[in-house]
Amino acid sequence: MHRNRPPALLALEDGTVCRGSSIGADGDTGGEVVFNTSLSGYQEILTDPSYKGQIVTMTATQIGNYGINAADAEAEKAWVEGFVVRELSPVASNFRSEEPLDDYLRRSGVVAIEGVDTRAVTRRVREKGALRGVISTTELRPDTLVDRARALPPMEGRDLVLEVTRRREQRWTKKALAKDFLPEATFDGPTYELVVVDYGAKWNILRNLASLGFKVRVVPADSKPERVLESNPHGVFLSNGPGDPGAMKYAHELARGLLGRLPVLGICLGHQILGHAFGGKTFKLPFGHHGGNHPVQDLRNGKVEITAQNHGFAVDPELFGKGEVEWTHKNLNDGTVEGMRHRKLPVMSVQYHPEAAPGPHDSLYLFREFRKVLDGAHR
Repeated sequence: MHRNRPPALLALEDGTVCRGSSIGADGDTGGEVVFNTSLSGYQEILTDPSYKGQIVTMTATQIGNYGINAADAEAEKAWVEGFVVRELSPVASNFRSEEPLDDYLRRSGVVAIEGVDTRAVTRRVREKGALRGVISTTELRPDTLVDRARALPPMEGRDLVLEVTRRREQRWTKKALAKDFLPEATFDGPTYELVVVDYGAKWNILRNLASLGFKVRVVPADSKPERVLESNPHGVFLSNGPGDPGAMKYAHELARGLLGRLPVLGICLGHQILGHAFGGKTFKLPFGHHGGNHPVQDLRNGKVEITAQNHGFAVDPELFGKGEVEWTHKNLNDGTVEGMRHRKLPVMSVQYHPEAAPGPHDSLYLFREFRKVLDGAHR
């Protein structure tokens, strides 16, 4: 049975108000309301730095049934601004569980609400586009909360990377948990020095890179090209992260400073930053792609992969009319750009998350593909 829980409200900028019960920290929080279609993986979602500035609504009807454990974290803390579920499971039943989800939310300071019609919230966001919203356990006047939601800054123009990036350089050595049962997470061959520019890098990206023979050096997002290149790396990785890629001029300058000097791989925000470095633009999607079941086609061979995604912006396809950059992957739901590579330089990127966590493993091969690029560059 559920314990008695204090009331909470979710209010959206369009005037929608949902009543429910608090399952997290007391207080109020605001952000862009998005929905995630993953059936599991809520801990990885909560700790993904790319969700900074966003309130996540889970479309699965019950969340929390397998609890929380430290091994599944994607960062040192929860980064979501708020969390919305239809029902919190009254039981956390899994041999790996270390604490219930609601205890974790309170301990992490995440304001969260259950008892909300998440289907209705999802439909509202799909129909009207991403909406700013507020969750509160302390202010229960609907009109006041709607006004607060409308006063929040939009995601367009926001640079949130500098709030999530690490402040110091770090060596990463932990390997992927998947190495015991996924051959894609192992390698044969030389090791390569790889610099990861941390725009909000998920730990499972770093684990997979370490498992595939990369000596990973992680540097802050605002690093200059000279700092990235000082260890004479074999390649550079541009990570995922939050916010509007068009607002991150320092990241565009860094990427432009690396082109033609060594191989580069970008994922998610890193992919969008490369789009700007190539001379293109990005645009805001109506409600983004968030989940573990998005079909993407590799335009080079026709293969379709089911992918994990978390982004609210996309690269403008007008970039590919310039001839030097090839469109390699396409989203089959809405036709947006999901991957590209330079025709002359060893530079490639994808919009989705090959490391998953949560999500399918269809795209793990991309890390191996980047290794092959380095193999070719250093023969």
